[in-house]
Amino acid sequence: MDTLELLAHPVRLRIVHALGGGRLLSTAQLSARIPDVSKATVYRHIELLAAGGLLEVAEERRVRGAVERRYRLRQERAVIDAEMTESLSLDDYRRGFAAAMATLAAEFDAYLDREGADPAADLVGYRQHAVWLSRDELHEMIGELRGAIAPRLANTPTGDRARYLLSPILFPAEEPSADPDPDPDPATDGG
Repeated sequence: MDTLELLAHPVRLRIVHALGGGRLLSTAQLSARIPDVSKATVYRHIELLAAGGLLEVAEERRVRGAVERRYRLRQERAVIDAEMTESLSLDDYRRGFAAAMATLAAEFDAYLDREGADPAADLVGYRQHAVWLSRDELHEMIGELRGAIAPRLANTPTGDRARYLLSPILFPAEEPSADPDPDPDPATDGG
């Protein structure tokens, strides 16, 4: 399986999210973090991610006569880079977006199902804003977002940090208009 195919599945994407930030987790720990998915399914998807080179065995130890493996995400392999996106079809984008949305919904449900979930106290947000941007303004905004987010991607788990899922989604909601004033004021229309 290629990277896109590996990442375009909600369970595999949730495993990748759980291992972010340099975490080392066993299959049992990953199953506990994804309680709405059967252990057998989690095991199967871990095997696929490992076979595809996105996960690696970081440690092995004996636990009650069995070997427990702790996995690490190979962050450099778990990305869809600019070179890959050039060859994606519209159906690939559609499939990837559907997987991302299914993952987001499952992660949000798992959060709400947790004991003591408090969206207001946790500053949960899911706002959408429609902004008008030229191509240059779009590039500038993307750079600003990367500048704010990228340094935090290197954060590792500590006692005072909670893992947040941040999912920027950006696409043109409509094509640029040839008419610079798409909603003219009829009072000044001259008619």
